[in-house]
Amino acid sequence: MNAGSGKRMASPRSGARRLALQALYQWIMAENDPHEIADQLREDAKGRIDWDYFQQLFPATAEGSGELQRHLEPVLDDRRLDPVEQAVIWLGTFELASQPDVPPRVVIDEAVELAKVFGATDSYKYVNAVLDKLVPRLRGDKAAAG
Repeated sequence: MNAGSGKRMASPRSGARRLALQALYQWIMAENDPHEIADQLREDAKGRIDWDYFQQLFPATAEGSGELQRHLEPVLDDRRLDPVEQAVIWLGTFELASQPDVPPRVVIDEAVELAKVFGATDSYKYVNAVLDKLVPRLRGDKAAAG
């Protein structure tokens, strides 16, 4: 999986999300230990990365993927997700469920940007729709309005 060149991937937190996506993709494909993947990526990564945020995102998302999938079941259709879409949607779901300091619109915008850079053509539309449906379920109806 190549980092590509996204317009909005400049902030350290965006860098953490990008790296967490790459780590999740590797975890999905190879099923290696999340902590080993994180250590390897820390050695290899260049650029501005919010490492604390990466450590909040990746291991917890990988280890909690079963619970994240349960959150997703009511909003997913029968579409088969490719590993990139799966990883982007899990990251967004984790942030919506576990990072109340991050506004829902930021979570969705960042996930859409990751899907545009790394995903298949138009997969960002599906990512947007799924996460948008999750906001009221995970953040309450008040969050859905803003």
